[in-house]
Amino acid sequence: MRADAAAGWIELLYKVVGAGLDALSRQPAGALLSVMGPIGQGFRPAVDRPRALLIGGGVGIPPMVFLAERLKSRSDANWKPLVLMGSEIPFPFPARPSNILAEGMPTEAIACMPLLDDWGIASRLASLAGFPGCYEGYVTDLAAHWLESLDDPARAETELFACGPTPMLKAAARVARRFGLPCQVSLEEFMACAVGGCAGCAVPVVTEEGLAMKRVCVDGPVFDAEAVFPPAA
Repeated sequence: MRADAAAGWIELLYKVVGAGLDALSRQPAGALLSVMGPIGQGFRPAVDRPRALLIGGGVGIPPMVFLAERLKSRSDANWKPLVLMGSEIPFPFPARPSNILAEGMPTEAIACMPLLDDWGIASRLASLAGFPGCYEGYVTDLAAHWLESLDDPARAETELFACGPTPMLKAAARVARRFGLPCQVSLEEFMACAVGGCAGCAVPVVTEEGLAMKRVCVDGPVFDAEAVFPPAA
């Protein structure tokens, strides 16, 4: 979710699902762990599209926090990240009403991630679970609502980035296609070796040579949305 290479630390947000993560959660402070990384290919924001729309669903939320913080720290463009998060279970942070005006948002969508709000980065939450202050619907519907509020020049400066469950990523790709915007998606797949040796995380990807199997751990996890979710998908 966060990293500082110069200071030598990383911050992970994880959910206890299964024996492995349960064991991780039981590690005491100061325990020494073996970690491999970074691996794979990350998001590649285009400087001519500084209006970055970040969409995170469920366990896809932490990478959006990471990307938002990186964009905020960059000086190569006037970056204006907007982070939209969706979850049908309680969010992994105490939401609060945002202090940042996000034009184009539905009036009921006022809940935000406090960490991002404190950084001066606009964020909004979406859920079908009836959480206070959240947009009642899918996070991709909230994204479409905001995109509809933009004029053509603003859309020309917009690029989508998404991480979350596959159905959400497909929906994000459809939203990007609807508005004619570039979109990058970070795929979620089980990774056995994480070095490209076992090919257990391979997915079909459209390339210039045709359909090919690409390994999410080293060729991804970030791909162009149109390559993994073409119009017929």
